[in-house]
Amino acid sequence: MSNSAPNISLTLILVAITASLGGLLSGFDMGIISGALLYINQTWQLTSLEQGWLVSSAIVGSVIGAAANGFLADLYGRKKIIIATALIFIIGSIMCGYAPTAGWLIFSRIIIGIAVGMISFAAPVYLSEIAPEKIRGTLVALYQLALTAGILLSYLINRIFANTELNWRLMLGSGALPAIVLLIGILFLHDTPRWLISKNKIDEAKEVFKKISDDDVDRQIAEIKNTLAASSSQEKISLQKWMIMPVFVGIGLMFVQICTGINTIIYYTPTIFNLAGFADNISALYATIGVGIVNFLMTFVAIAYTDKFGRKPLLYIGLSGMLVSLFALSGSFALEDTGKWLAVGSVVIYIASFAMSLGPICWIMISEIMPLKIRGFAMSAATVANFAFNFIVVLSFLPMLETFGKAPTFMFFGLITVLSLFFVYFFVPETKGISLEKIEDNWRNHISPRRF
Repeated sequence: MSNSAPNISLTLILVAITASLGGLLSGFDMGIISGALLYINQTWQLTSLEQGWLVSSAIVGSVIGAAANGFLADLYGRKKIIIATALIFIIGSIMCGYAPTAGWLIFSRIIIGIAVGMISFAAPVYLSEIAPEKIRGTLVALYQLALTAGILLSYLINRIFANTELNWRLMLGSGALPAIVLLIGILFLHDTPRWLISKNKIDEAKEVFKKISDDDVDRQIAEIKNTLAASSSQEKISLQKWMIMPVFVGIGLMFVQICTGINTIIYYTPTIFNLAGFADNISALYATIGVGIVNFLMTFVAIAYTDKFGRKPLLYIGLSGMLVSLFALSGSFALEDTGKWLAVGSVVIYIASFAMSLGPICWIMISEIMPLKIRGFAMSAATVANFAFNFIVVLSFLPMLETFGKAPTFMFFGLITVLSLFFVYFFVPETKGISLEKIEDNWRNHISPRRF
């Protein structure tokens, strides 16, 4: 295989940017509730458990969306799922902005969650299946970049609407705007060549390949056909043998990404800063915007180096930085005036470490390691696991703070980070520069993940 850099067509760039906007919707939903929660509590007095349900209700919807998504995406294609996602997000955002009761708001966030669950699967799969292997990591990382952009955008919107009469309603309702942009953009795109070939739409797949790649089209189509044929010849028995390991690794990566505590930081950043000593909401929101900027900028590190240094080196660096910052954040709550600035510094280092590693790379890898024949089902299972872990962590976070205290809570996430380092070392393969077909062949031949 040649080591020369691939020629990147304008069509591929436009396709990648449009599809990655799905990440912006996911990030927007994650970030917008953090600021809105401060003002929702002024409308309805909610207990810590009720606040947890309000925040995590979107995750309930995400589990539903992700669970149904694999089968639907394999049946109808990746493009149609992204179109449906945009429409559902628009409807849910409008319902949130209108919500006359807390119950209505929780139900509306479940609707939005369905869209988030769908797009969290569909967009990375779309990008991985349409990208040339030499830049696949970079293009799939665009999803995470868009997600961090969505978080930053939501933090800015939270600050813009903070002093308005309809503050949280305008915050939540504004999510309809990026969804409209995604809807318009995706209408002009094709489905992925790999899905088209799986449905025997060979001519259409050839046209897509010609627009996005200068590689040998016939060779690429032959490789995909061979992979599909090999999966078909194994019948059901293969599902219980060689396919088990990639699904296990994918779910494990989702555990590592979520249970090291990222969404306690994203969803509750202003709340954490209030606990650390920032007395008013506006100061906490400004500090949160700073975190959002770091989150966005550090994602460029993953985009720049995931196809250069590999996935696992970045995971090791990121997890190590997260480990140090979690222990430092835990210690910050024992201090007085300096404690709040140590808390800010710890959160910034944590976010920076996550953004250049677990954030994009876990999504890159689960889109790479799943066998083509069950990619829809397997990605859906991993995405369901992601949101299930997310639900547990986010719902339990505030009650954990009340029961165990601030320092022990973040120390607990630090211990999970230690276990995550061992998981990555023993079970996660390096996929840099390996074709999706070769990765699948390695699994089929029971090659150890450490020897890919």
